[in-house]
Amino acid sequence: MIFSILEMFRNEPFLLLMITIGVACAIGGFPPMIERKRRRSIENDLPALLEALSDSLGAGLGLQQAMMAEADRNTGILGKLLRETLKESHASSFDAALSNFATKSRSSQVQRVMHLISTAIEQDAPLQDILADMSRDYERLNDLMNRREGDLNGRAILIILFVSIGLPFLIAFIVGLFAPRSQGYQLGYFNSSFTVFFGAASLIAVGVGGRMLGRMRSSLWWAPLWMAVSMTIYHVGVMVIGG
Repeated sequence: MIFSILEMFRNEPFLLLMITIGVACAIGGFPPMIERKRRRSIENDLPALLEALSDSLGAGLGLQQAMMAEADRNTGILGKLLRETLKESHASSFDAALSNFATKSRSSQVQRVMHLISTAIEQDAPLQDILADMSRDYERLNDLMNRREGDLNGRAILIILFVSIGLPFLIAFIVGLFAPRSQGYQLGYFNSSFTVFFGAASLIAVGVGGRMLGRMRSSLWWAPLWMAVSMTIYHVGVMVIGG
Protein backbone atom coordinates (compact mmCIF):
# COMPACT_ATOMS: atom_id res chain seq x y z
CA MET A 1 0.00 0.00 0.00
CA ILE A 2 2.84 2.41 0.80
CA PHE A 3 4.41 1.83 -2.60
CA SER A 4 1.02 2.36 -4.26
CA ILE A 5 0.65 5.73 -2.49
CA LEU A 6 4.17 6.75 -3.57
CA GLU A 7 3.35 5.67 -7.12
CA MET A 8 0.20 7.79 -6.96
CA PHE A 9 2.27 10.86 -6.06
CA ARG A 10 4.59 10.14 -8.97
CA ASN A 11 1.63 10.10 -11.34
CA GLU A 12 0.23 13.37 -9.95
CA PRO A 13 2.85 16.07 -10.59
CA PHE A 14 0.37 18.85 -9.81
CA LEU A 15 -0.21 17.40 -6.35
CA LEU A 16 3.53 17.18 -5.71
CA LEU A 17 3.87 20.78 -6.86
CA MET A 18 1.14 21.92 -4.46
CA ILE A 19 2.77 20.08 -1.55
CA THR A 20 6.10 21.77 -2.28
CA ILE A 21 4.53 25.22 -2.66
CA GLY A 22 2.41 24.65 0.46
CA VAL A 23 5.40 23.87 2.66
CA ALA A 24 7.32 26.85 1.27
CA CYS A 25 4.42 29.27 1.74
CA ALA A 26 3.71 27.96 5.25
CA ILE A 27 7.21 29.06 6.24
CA GLY A 28 6.38 32.53 4.93
CA GLY A 29 3.14 32.53 6.94
CA PHE A 30 4.88 32.47 10.33
CA PRO A 31 6.30 36.06 10.31
CA PRO A 32 2.84 37.70 9.98
CA MET A 33 1.56 35.53 12.86
CA ILE A 34 4.52 36.48 15.06
CA GLU A 35 4.15 40.17 14.19
CA ARG A 36 0.43 40.14 14.90
CA LYS A 37 0.97 38.40 18.26
CA ARG A 38 3.54 41.05 19.17
CA ARG A 39 1.23 43.90 18.15
CA ARG A 40 -1.75 42.51 20.05
CA SER A 41 0.42 42.01 23.16
CA ILE A 42 1.36 45.69 23.02
CA GLU A 43 -2.24 46.80 22.47
CA ASN A 44 -3.55 44.66 25.34
CA ASP A 45 -0.96 46.23 27.69
CA LEU A 46 -1.75 49.75 26.53
CA PRO A 47 -4.75 50.44 28.84
CA ALA A 48 -2.72 49.45 31.92
CA LEU A 49 0.10 51.75 30.79
CA LEU A 50 -2.27 54.68 30.33
CA GLU A 51 -3.88 54.08 33.73
CA ALA A 52 -0.48 53.93 35.43
CA LEU A 53 0.61 57.15 33.72
CA SER A 54 -2.60 58.85 34.84
CA ASP A 55 -2.04 57.75 38.46
CA SER A 56 1.58 58.92 38.35
CA LEU A 57 0.55 62.33 37.02
CA GLY A 58 -2.02 62.53 39.82
CA ALA A 59 0.78 61.85 42.31
CA GLY A 60 2.68 64.89 41.03
CA LEU A 61 5.18 63.33 38.62
CA GLY A 62 5.86 64.71 35.18
CA LEU A 63 4.94 62.74 32.07
CA GLN A 64 8.53 61.81 31.26
CA GLN A 65 9.19 60.69 34.84
CA ALA A 66 5.97 58.68 34.85
CA MET A 67 6.92 56.95 31.60
CA MET A 68 10.37 56.11 32.96
CA ALA A 69 8.84 54.61 36.10
CA GLU A 70 6.38 52.58 34.03
CA ALA A 71 9.17 51.40 31.72
CA ASP A 72 11.02 50.01 34.74
CA ARG A 73 7.88 48.35 36.10
CA ASN A 74 6.55 46.80 32.88
CA THR A 75 8.37 43.59 31.95
CA GLY A 76 6.45 42.91 28.72
CA ILE A 77 7.08 43.92 25.13
CA LEU A 78 5.57 47.35 25.72
CA GLY A 79 7.90 48.05 28.66
CA LYS A 80 10.96 46.92 26.71
CA LEU A 81 10.03 49.14 23.79
CA LEU A 82 9.40 52.06 26.12
CA ARG A 83 12.80 51.63 27.81
CA GLU A 84 14.57 51.61 24.45
CA THR A 85 12.73 54.73 23.34
CA LEU A 86 13.43 56.67 26.54
CA LYS A 87 17.14 55.85 26.29
CA GLU A 88 17.17 57.31 22.81
CA SER A 89 15.30 60.41 24.00
CA HIS A 90 18.45 61.72 25.71
CA ALA A 91 19.85 62.52 22.29
CA SER A 92 16.63 64.18 21.05
CA SER A 93 13.48 65.85 22.32
CA PHE A 94 10.74 64.12 24.30
CA ASP A 95 8.24 64.70 21.48
CA ALA A 96 10.57 62.94 19.07
CA ALA A 97 10.84 60.06 21.53
CA LEU A 98 7.05 59.72 21.64
CA SER A 99 6.90 59.70 17.86
CA ASN A 100 9.68 57.12 17.69
CA PHE A 101 7.89 54.96 20.25
CA ALA A 102 4.69 55.04 18.21
CA THR A 103 6.55 54.14 15.02
CA LYS A 104 8.41 51.21 16.60
CA SER A 105 5.23 49.76 18.07
CA ARG A 106 3.74 49.34 14.56
CA SER A 107 0.32 49.62 16.19
CA SER A 108 -2.38 52.04 15.09
CA GLN A 109 -3.68 52.23 18.67
CA VAL A 110 -0.32 53.26 20.11
CA GLN A 111 0.26 55.74 17.29
CA ARG A 112 -3.13 57.32 17.91
CA VAL A 113 -2.50 57.55 21.66
CA MET A 114 0.94 59.12 21.23
CA HIS A 115 -0.50 61.66 18.80
CA LEU A 116 -3.23 62.57 21.30
CA ILE A 117 -0.67 62.92 24.11
CA SER A 118 1.50 65.21 21.98
CA THR A 119 -1.55 67.31 21.06
CA ALA A 120 -2.63 67.50 24.72
CA ILE A 121 0.84 68.68 25.74
CA GLU A 122 0.82 71.38 23.04
CA GLN A 123 -2.66 72.57 24.02
CA ASP A 124 -1.89 72.41 27.76
CA ALA A 125 -4.91 70.14 28.28
CA PRO A 126 -5.62 68.16 31.50
CA LEU A 127 -3.41 65.20 30.63
CA GLN A 128 -4.31 63.12 33.68
CA ASP A 129 -8.02 63.06 32.79
CA ILE A 130 -7.27 62.40 29.12
CA LEU A 131 -5.06 59.42 29.96
CA ALA A 132 -7.69 57.98 32.33
CA ASP A 133 -10.41 58.31 29.69
CA MET A 134 -8.24 56.73 27.01
CA SER A 135 -7.38 53.87 29.37
CA ARG A 136 -11.05 53.01 29.85
CA ASP A 137 -11.86 53.42 26.17
CA TYR A 138 -9.04 51.20 24.92
CA GLU A 139 -9.73 48.59 27.57
CA ARG A 140 -13.30 48.27 26.31
CA LEU A 141 -12.09 48.30 22.71
CA ASN A 142 -9.55 45.52 23.27
CA ASP A 143 -12.09 43.42 25.18
CA LEU A 144 -14.48 43.65 22.23
CA MET A 145 -11.71 42.88 19.74
CA ASN A 146 -10.50 39.85 21.72
CA ARG A 147 -14.03 38.51 22.13
CA ARG A 148 -14.83 39.02 18.45
CA GLU A 149 -11.59 37.39 17.36
CA GLY A 150 -12.15 34.41 19.65
CA ASP A 151 -15.62 33.81 18.22
CA LEU A 152 -14.67 34.30 14.57
CA ASN A 153 -11.42 32.35 14.87
CA GLY A 154 -13.30 29.22 15.93
CA ARG A 155 -15.76 29.58 13.06
CA ALA A 156 -13.03 30.18 10.50
CA ILE A 157 -11.07 27.12 11.65
CA LEU A 158 -14.25 25.03 11.54
CA ILE A 159 -14.93 26.09 7.94
CA ILE A 160 -11.39 25.26 6.86
CA LEU A 161 -11.36 21.89 8.63
CA PHE A 162 -14.70 20.88 7.14
CA VAL A 163 -13.87 21.92 3.57
CA SER A 164 -10.22 20.82 3.55
CA ILE A 165 -10.44 17.62 5.61
CA GLY A 166 -14.01 16.51 6.25
CA LEU A 167 -15.44 16.99 2.77
CA PRO A 168 -12.64 15.29 0.76
CA PHE A 169 -12.57 12.39 3.22
CA LEU A 170 -16.35 11.93 2.91
CA ILE A 171 -16.31 11.98 -0.90
CA ALA A 172 -13.25 9.70 -0.97
CA PHE A 173 -15.07 7.24 1.29
CA ILE A 174 -18.13 7.23 -0.97
CA VAL A 175 -16.11 6.86 -4.20
CA GLY A 176 -13.82 4.22 -2.74
CA LEU A 177 -16.76 2.26 -1.32
CA PHE A 178 -19.06 2.26 -4.35
CA ALA A 179 -16.50 2.45 -7.17
CA PRO A 180 -13.42 0.65 -5.83
CA ARG A 181 -10.31 0.46 -7.94
CA SER A 182 -9.89 -3.19 -6.94
CA GLN A 183 -13.02 -4.09 -8.95
CA GLY A 184 -11.76 -2.51 -12.15
CA TYR A 185 -13.39 0.92 -12.01
CA GLN A 186 -11.35 3.38 -14.08
CA LEU A 187 -11.87 6.78 -12.47
CA GLY A 188 -8.54 8.43 -13.18
CA TYR A 189 -9.97 11.50 -14.90
CA PHE A 190 -12.81 11.71 -12.36
CA ASN A 191 -10.40 11.60 -9.43
CA SER A 192 -8.09 14.17 -11.01
CA SER A 193 -11.01 16.53 -11.54
CA PHE A 194 -12.19 16.11 -7.95
CA THR A 195 -8.64 16.67 -6.71
CA VAL A 196 -8.54 20.06 -8.43
CA PHE A 197 -12.02 20.84 -7.12
CA PHE A 198 -11.03 20.18 -3.50
CA GLY A 199 -7.89 22.28 -3.94
CA ALA A 200 -10.00 25.20 -5.21
CA ALA A 201 -12.54 24.69 -2.41
CA SER A 202 -9.77 24.82 0.19
CA LEU A 203 -8.45 28.04 -1.35
CA ILE A 204 -11.91 29.61 -1.07
CA ALA A 205 -12.35 28.34 2.51
CA VAL A 206 -9.03 29.85 3.61
CA GLY A 207 -9.93 33.12 1.88
CA VAL A 208 -13.34 33.23 3.56
CA GLY A 209 -11.80 32.50 6.97
CA GLY A 210 -9.17 35.19 6.48
CA ARG A 211 -11.80 37.69 5.36
CA MET A 212 -13.89 36.94 8.46
CA LEU A 213 -10.91 37.65 10.70
CA GLY A 214 -9.86 40.74 8.74
CA ARG A 215 -6.48 39.40 7.69
CA MET A 216 -6.97 38.03 4.21
CA ARG A 217 -3.42 38.58 2.93
CA SER A 218 -1.67 36.87 5.83
CA SER A 219 -4.06 33.90 5.73
CA LEU A 220 -3.38 33.28 2.04
CA TRP A 221 0.13 32.16 2.95
CA TRP A 222 -1.49 29.01 4.34
CA ALA A 223 -3.81 28.40 1.38
CA PRO A 224 -1.39 26.22 -0.68
CA LEU A 225 -0.74 23.97 2.33
CA TRP A 226 -4.44 23.44 2.97
CA MET A 227 -4.97 22.83 -0.74
CA ALA A 228 -2.25 20.17 -0.70
CA VAL A 229 -3.75 18.56 2.43
CA SER A 230 -7.22 18.45 0.90
CA MET A 231 -6.02 17.00 -2.40
CA THR A 232 -3.84 14.41 -0.66
CA ILE A 233 -6.66 13.27 1.63
CA TYR A 234 -8.97 12.68 -1.32
CA HIS A 235 -6.42 10.83 -3.45
CA VAL A 236 -5.05 8.67 -0.65
CA GLY A 237 -8.54 8.05 0.72
CA VAL A 238 -9.85 6.79 -2.61
CA MET A 239 -6.82 4.53 -3.00
CA VAL A 240 -6.91 3.09 0.53
CA ILE A 241 -10.70 2.58 0.74
CA GLY A 242 -11.05 1.38 -2.84
CA GLY A 243 -7.95 -0.82 -2.74
